[in-house]
Formats: sequence, structure tokens, C-alpha cells
Amino acid sequence: MTLSPAKSAPDRIVLEGRYVRLEPIERKHAADILAVSTMPGGAERYRWLFSHAPAMLADVEARIDQSNAGPDRYVAVVDIRTGRAVGQQGWMRIRPEHGSIEIGGVYWGLPMARTPLATEALYLFARHAFDDLGYRRFEWKCNNRNEPSKAAATRFGFKYEGVFRQDMIVKGENRDTAWFAMIDAEWPALRAEYERWLSPENFGADGVQKTKLGARG
Repeated sequence: MTLSPAKSAPDRIVLEGRYVRLEPIERKHAADILAVSTMPGGAERYRWLFSHAPAMLADVEARIDQSNAGPDRYVAVVDIRTGRAVGQQGWMRIRPEHGSIEIGGVYWGLPMARTPLATEALYLFARHAFDDLGYRRFEWKCNNRNEPSKAAATRFGFKYEGVFRQDMIVKGENRDTAWFAMIDAEWPALRAEYERWLSPENFGADGVQKTKLGARG
């Protein structure tokens, strides 16, 4: 059986959802990213990222310039309700020839953490990768000590594949990297569950979910 590669690397396009809009990250997003990064508790969410929390606008602008000059493709996560960027995430390890791509560099600020915004930001990436571009594999990786990230990967439907021991040195510390992935054969069922969970009918007037992602009634 001859396998076909993915169509291409992701283009710099806008992906629109019900709760968030994913826009190619630019300097215009820097002030919003700085605001969520410097709010109480915001810097702590950089603990497991390759970068440190920014202290000033120039830090964010420089990081945006650097990311846009590299091989990865980052987007700002914009809260449709407020029009403000509340996080960022990137396409990484982009390998169209193998139909494999990773979501990485994820910084979801406190305003979107544990909300439909985070789930939809992930869903929009997965849908674009599988449905629009024809990827076979969608990856999630994290420091093996990062228990919240591993729990999030499982909640989102990624399957645990193992640990690369002593994979990297990050911020002067050893990083054993935990690997997770979902594949195209799993996506139709995952897509249906994402769409069910993200529907307005799954949330009460107080915005609290009625059922968890992965529930079947």
C-alpha cells in the first residue's frame, strides 16, 4: 500500500472557532501576551517551557520575531469575546512528507486555562491538521515531570507512547520527554466528541460544563 504525504505545511491563515480565533502571531499581539504573562500566577505557567516569562514588552516582541524567523509556525490564541490574545501555541516538527506534525510551545494564559477556549484551541489545530491538510499523526510532547501537561494530553485524546530519557537540557535541567500522539484513524471519533463537548448545549448559564470531554452520556 502506497501512502500519500500531507498536502503541505500549515499556511499562515486564521482558524476561527466559536470561542477562540487562531491568528499568525505578530508584534500586535505582544502587549496582550505580556499582560497575561505578568498577571498574578502568569509567570508560573512558563515553568516547563523552553523560554522564561517575559518581563517587558520588548521581550515578547523579540520572541515573536525569533519564532517567525524559524521553522515553526506560531499563532496567537485570541478570545473572540474580548478580542484579546490570551495565549499562544505553535506548529512544530512539521513533516508533511511523513504526514506528522506537533503542537508545541503552548502557553495558555490563566484567562483561558481550564475553559472551552483551551479545548477549542487544541481542536482547531487537530481539525486543520487532519481534515484540511491530511496529516496522519498529531503529536504532543512535554517534560515527563510536567504532570498537568500529561493529564491534559490524555484528556484531549492523545495516547501515551513512552519517554525519551535524558532527551534535552532545558534551563539547565535534564528533561525526560514524554511522547503522546493521536492518529488519523482515531480522529473521526475524537472530532465528534470535541464537537459535542464544545457545543453551547454542554454548558450551563454559569458557563460550567455539564459533561466532561470523553463522556458518552
